[in-house]
Amino acid sequence: MTMFDLSGKVALITGSSRGIGKSIAMQMALHGARVVVSSRKAESCEATAAEISAAGGMALARACHVGHKEELQALVNATLEHWGRIDIVVCNAAANPHFGPSITTPDEVFDKIIHTNLHSHVWLCNMTLPAMAERKDGVVIIVSSVGGFIGSGYLGAYCISKAADMQLARNLAVEWGPHNIRVNCIAPGIIRTHFSKALWANSERAAAFAQRNPLRRLGDPDDVAGVAVMLASRAGNFICGQTLVVDGGGLIGGGEPLL
Repeated sequence: MTMFDLSGKVALITGSSRGIGKSIAMQMALHGARVVVSSRKAESCEATAAEISAAGGMALARACHVGHKEELQALVNATLEHWGRIDIVVCNAAANPHFGPSITTPDEVFDKIIHTNLHSHVWLCNMTLPAMAERKDGVVIIVSSVGGFIGSGYLGAYCISKAADMQLARNLAVEWGPHNIRVNCIAPGIIRTHFSKALWANSERAAAFAQRNPLRRLGDPDDVAGVAVMLASRAGNFICGQTLVVDGGGLIGGGEPLL
């Protein structure tokens, strides 16, 4: 047994068929958790679950569009039917369909970003926290972004939603902390995933971003997954209502903002 052991725990992770979510699912499974892999496409979920199983972990694949409340409830129900409980919830699924200043962001796009990046987290937490409270044990991790700390000329709505995620974690920590439930955020910087490809696909631009970080590199999904394992395990037992920045030091490194 170690401080990072997740044996016996069930972790439900949204947006986990690729990128940061996939890495979190894999690492939690390798640390003993039974994980639920979820994203919009069933075949992607099944492929990731198969990878986890091949690595020695236990995984259930379940497709879900987090923007549809009834699908989220079906995801929770399927998890409970298969594993019998939910100990860890990772709200990772997110959307960012617009790149440009706020004045060019259509109302329906702004609404979609807030709906996906905030409302779905509220729904999923409301569906799972009461059962955790009955057992007096549970963990919620919300994947936010360093964008929630800064202003942006072209990712404004996304950054607003990520700042809201941080406040959601603080509110839920106050509401559910007395039931021994820990709620925290992770705020990644630029991580090499498909979701953030527009920021790092150009090698010169990626190098410029990396140079602004004290660690002089961009992040990899496992850099975030390790923090998620820590927050979900006994190692994170006294961390509650916080936002942990995982950005190679970019926010404190000076120079221009990352986003």
